[in-house]
Amino acid sequence: MLAAMPRTSAPPPPRQPVPRRDRGDACPGSLRLHTADDGALARVRIPAGVLTVSQARTLMDAARRLGDGALHLTSRGNVQLRGLAPDCGQELAGVLADAGLLPSVRHERARNIVASPLSGLESPAAADVHAWARELDSLLCACDAAAELSGRFLFAFDDGRGDVAGLGADVTLIASPDAGALLCAGGAREVLVVPPEHAARCALLAAETFLGAARDAGTGAWRVAELPGGPSAFVRAVAERLSAAGITAAARERAEPLTSGTGPEPGVVPAPDGRAALSVEAPLGLITAGQWSLLTRTALHDGAGELRLTPWRGVVLPGLGPDSARTRLAELSAAGMITAADSPWHGVGACIGRPGCAKSLADVRADAAPAPGTGRGLPVYWSGCARRCGHPHGDWVDVVATAGGYDISVRGERLRDTMNDPSEFAATVAEARTTPLPQ
Repeated sequence: MLAAMPRTSAPPPPRQPVPRRDRGDACPGSLRLHTADDGALARVRIPAGVLTVSQARTLMDAARRLGDGALHLTSRGNVQLRGLAPDCGQELAGVLADAGLLPSVRHERARNIVASPLSGLESPAAADVHAWARELDSLLCACDAAAELSGRFLFAFDDGRGDVAGLGADVTLIASPDAGALLCAGGAREVLVVPPEHAARCALLAAETFLGAARDAGTGAWRVAELPGGPSAFVRAVAERLSAAGITAAARERAEPLTSGTGPEPGVVPAPDGRAALSVEAPLGLITAGQWSLLTRTALHDGAGELRLTPWRGVVLPGLGPDSARTRLAELSAAGMITAADSPWHGVGACIGRPGCAKSLADVRADAAPAPGTGRGLPVYWSGCARRCGHPHGDWVDVVATAGGYDISVRGERLRDTMNDPSEFAATVAEARTTPLPQ
């Protein structure tokens, strides 16, 4: 048996030395294509993951005409197009702009916004943080300074359920029924209580504060955690900035740490108005043209006409009737989507691996067969190298390819010696996911 491990999220690691960066980040975007072994890659930012049916169809059409014919969902609810020709950038930009997916050329990599996918769908009394996300996107695109944000800087709007609050965002706003909105930054224990009607503006002011602090420090910081003074000093600076802008912000300490939340479970999600939402996931984050066509048809003819991409590489379709939701769920299951939490693919992720990435030491997607048992328990993530691109937050079963096989660990604690027998490491992964862990 594996050694027992704590179930709660690990305490924050010791503060690392502040990095000094002499260049901007290399994150790809819609206009800045990244060259990979399987062709060029474009990352299309989808603020809060919300797409209209028309936009969704435009993305798949671009993937089929210009790329590998599939959509690749990311851990921030964005979409990647892979296998692109290196000279297709201008055509792709025009297609995305015409669909409303590129509202500002200068800000396209700064529009990193995640939001609780089910916000506004389950309880009429709960805050709909998607309105905050829409407002912030507009504010970002109208702010000259915001164009300087790195492609890694992340905003999160959590409706109080704790799902996106633990995704490691640089600026997080959490709806609170008794306190309005809580502004958190970079994992600091201190939070600011701000008026909910100013949530989006507070997020932008916090980002502007970060840019000023990074410029003053001269370290080229990409994220709040990289600021020399640390997140707590940054929160104090944000409080001063908000006060100067005429926004009341009361400081207090968080009662509990921000733990890594989980996304909506696959299945039918009932709503108080008698409608329902469909929640499904894409195995290893890849959606085929046929699966996407079924999703968009369902959203258009049965739902509210929108798709919500989640940071857990899933899709939520709101506004369906309960009978229709159950029928479409069965169709999506037959099409290969993850439609139940007991699916062995639920919680399994992987980077692109070989042959798409030159740095990968293995074809992790071919090796990442679902472990025996169900998808309950810790998520598992397969990485082709030690960079662990796209890994989840919090605790996960960490499967990393090495020159001699795979290392499997949790929280940096190695579970077995390096293995290269697929049946052996599949069993180890399954046990690590489901072994009861003490508090």
